[in-house]
Amino acid sequence: MIGATALWLMYAWLAAAIIASYLSSRKGYSEKAGLASGLLLHVIGVIIWLAMPAKEHSKWKTIGPFGRRKAEDIAPHAAEAADADSGSSTGSRAAST
Repeated sequence: MIGATALWLMYAWLAAAIIASYLSSRKGYSEKAGLASGLLLHVIGVIIWLAMPAKEHSKWKTIGPFGRRKAEDIAPHAAEAADADSGSSTGSRAAST
């Protein structure tokens, strides 16, 4: 029975390392710092990264803790230009069709 318990504890240990790495990357710090703190401090490392303030231009502050940017948010003018030029394109795509 100790084998099954050890396996679940190892899964929890690795999950803590993954979550701490994700949080540190999202808050603008290096993933290595989050991975190291998650591996060494287990669940406490995740709590530390939740309490750590995010850097000014980090994904945590610009996008939020979860989610992705949409194409319109990244380059709204490029998306509009691509829609406008889609009918009269003379690039390599038009030549290949």
